Amino acid sequence: MLPRRLMPGDTVAIVAPASPFEPDRFARGVAVIRSMGYGVRIPDEICLKNGYLAGSDGQRAALLCRMMTDPAISAVFCARGGFGSMKLLPLLDYALIRANPKIFVGFSDITALVNVLSARCGWVTFHGPMVSTLADASARTLESLVGALSSDAAIEIVAENPAVVKPGTASGRVVGGNLATLCHLLGTGYEPMLKGHILLMEETGEAPYRIDRMLTQMKLAGYLDGVAGVALGGFDHCGSMNEISDLVAATFQDEDIPIVSGFEIGHGRNNLTVPIGLEAILDAGRQTLTFVSRELRVGS
Repeated sequence: MLPRRLMPGDTVAIVAPASPFEPDRFARGVAVIRSMGYGVRIPDEICLKNGYLAGSDGQRAALLCRMMTDPAISAVFCARGGFGSMKLLPLLDYALIRANPKIFVGFSDITALVNVLSARCGWVTFHGPMVSTLADASARTLESLVGALSSDAAIEIVAENPAVVKPGTASGRVVGGNLATLCHLLGTGYEPMLKGHILLMEETGEAPYRIDRMLTQMKLAGYLDGVAGVALGGFDHCGSMNEISDLVAATFQDEDIPIVSGFEIGHGRNNLTVPIGLEAILDAGRQTLTFVSRELRVGS
């Protein structure tokens, strides 16, 4: 199921499931959301700090649950990433959240929540910008965010400076996001199912040998078995994209699946919004990731 479209005048709530945020960037990001025509609810607890976390695990989980189940809220955006989202996974009431479907957006460390909420609640979430990154987001990033959340038009993401790592075409629901977060979910019982799905991966600030180590761990664990296709987003400050593509190609050398790099998704200047849990077609020939259905919206 897709959550109801975000309409002008709807209220966006902001939560902080991971690390504390920088107040100036946060305020500028909130101003961007308001300029789009949405109301913004900023709970008092969002400013809590507990070392490198935005409050205790219980406080962050309680705030997320409260905003996700409030009928007056149409969408929940995350203040920033950092670290901490994984710690909330055993504390959430998924049955209660499932009964109150709404838009949820985030990326980076929020990859954990984006994928687990989609899998356990049965509705589409969105891998997209956070409030702190909206402060200086590109026009392309903002256009993609608004289009994904408020329009019923089909979403097609075209790779920029693409490289066809492996040719072919595949279809499946899109899952994934930040590579390190996906790797750390392995063996926890919360790792998203990849078999038959299109795997999205992006990363920032990880040396190639670290990328190789994560991919190798996932492969040895059998986690990558049966992946339908791989879409590579940005790998900023991770070495050359050619080197990253070679590592991914080697990881899937025995698999006849399409792998395409160059999608503007992740920590780069452009961070296009991607529905997680929605069926898509990855076409290496056209270098596109096309979401084939916008049907079954809640309330339709």
